[in-house]
Amino acid sequence: MAEVQTKPMPVPDNISRPYWEGANQGEFRFQRCSACGKAQFYSRYACVHCHSTKHEWQVAVGLGRVASFSVIHRAPLSSFAADTPYVLALVDLDEGFRFMCNVLNCDPATVKIGMRVRVCYETRSGTEQKVPQVEPAKS
Repeated sequence: MAEVQTKPMPVPDNISRPYWEGANQGEFRFQRCSACGKAQFYSRYACVHCHSTKHEWQVAVGLGRVASFSVIHRAPLSSFAADTPYVLALVDLDEGFRFMCNVLNCDPATVKIGMRVRVCYETRSGTEQKVPQVEPAKS
């Protein structure tokens, strides 16, 4: 019988460490450029809009909408097999950026484009690291 792999874990570096530390505290952190004012995600050294290296970390409210999604029926790694079927989605957060995550705590057949969602956190087994995901927002 094949050994089940563990789910991939982030390896924080100097640029992404504030994001991952925030996740462990239940905060979805993102960068906002101090020069042009635009939000960016994932964290980078320079602004993708104006190339300024001056930015600040902010905490998102954590609400957004599903922009696109796919229901995964065949796991890419054995570590995800128990989760199938699951939803992989692109979510537009209200703060003005998009991120990729799983939609948890609902039937995959109920996920729709435009569906209102909120950030939640999945703790990966064998570690304390929390990974931001989303779930349907309460009306």
